[in-house]
Amino acid sequence: MSHQRRARLSKAESAYQWIREKIVGQEFAPGHRLTLSSLAAELEMSVVPVREAIRRLEAEGLATFERNVGARVAMVDQSAYTHSMQVLGLLEGRATAHSAPHLSAQKLEQARELNTQMEALLEDFDPKAFTELNYRFHQILCSACPNDRLLELVAIEWDRLSHLRESTFSFVPARAQESVSEHNRMLSLIESGAKEQEIETVARQHRQATLSSYLKSTH
Repeated sequence: MSHQRRARLSKAESAYQWIREKIVGQEFAPGHRLTLSSLAAELEMSVVPVREAIRRLEAEGLATFERNVGARVAMVDQSAYTHSMQVLGLLEGRATAHSAPHLSAQKLEQARELNTQMEALLEDFDPKAFTELNYRFHQILCSACPNDRLLELVAIEWDRLSHLRESTFSFVPARAQESVSEHNRMLSLIESGAKEQEIETVARQHRQATLSSYLKSTH
C-alpha cells in the first residue's frame, strides 16, 4: 500500500490494511511475530492503532495472540482450511446465484476468456498461475451481486484461504481439469437464464468438490 493511499485512511485502518496485505501476500509467513513496536515504527505511528489492527486480524483468523508471547501470524491449520472452504461454498454459491441475473455479456465473456486461459495452463501446469486465474474467474461471477455485505464476507474468506493454502491445485493438480469443466457448466447455466437455486447448487458443489479432492490427497 502506498504512503499516499494510507494517508487517506485512519491510522487503525491503514495499519490493518498494510499488515493484512503482508499476511495475504505471504510476506509475513505463518508464525511470523507481529511485534507492536516494530510495526508501529515501520508505519510511523503509535502502537495503539497497530494493536487495534491486530485485534481485527485476530477476529478474522489471520493472527493469533498468546499470553507472554504476543501476536503471530496464524499457522496453517487443515481444519481451519476445511471450515473456510465449507463457509466459502455457502457464501460464494449464494453470491454467484444472486449475481447471475445481473451479469453483462461483457462480464461473461471475460469469465470465459479466463477459463480458456486456465485450460491452456493444463498442459504445462502452473498451480500458482491457475489459482490466480481461478480467483479472478469467481470474482467476476460474484461481481454483480447486489448484496454488498455478502460480497464483503466472500472477500474475507477468499483472503483467508489465500493465507491458509497458497494453492490447493499444488496438492491436487488433477482437480484443475475438472474445475475448468465445472466453470463451463456454471457459465452455461448463467447464460441460459437458469434458476438461481440451480446455479447456487452447482456453485456450491464446485467448491465442495475441490475441498473433497484436497482432503482425499492428504489421507
